[in-house]
Amino acid sequence: MPLHQPPRPARSLTWLKDLLVRHGELPADRQRATELIRAVDAGGLPLNPAIVNDIARRLGLDVAGSAPVEQTIERIRQLLQTR
Repeated sequence: MPLHQPPRPARSLTWLKDLLVRHGELPADRQRATELIRAVDAGGLPLNPAIVNDIARRLGLDVAGSAPVEQTIERIRQLLQTR
């Protein structure tokens, strides 16, 4: 049995964020989603589908990487309207 344990890698705060997400999305995630929907409604086009998918996933949606961006945006819109 060694007297000295090797140092553990520093834990990030992702565990806390994961815990909060399980109990509902973080306010910043909801704000990001709201801003996305407002930009789309104003005529903007999301240039990076990965960002749209990330927003959806942070809200708790299961999104395939191959899902059309328009479909994901609509799912985000519906989710925001129900909460």
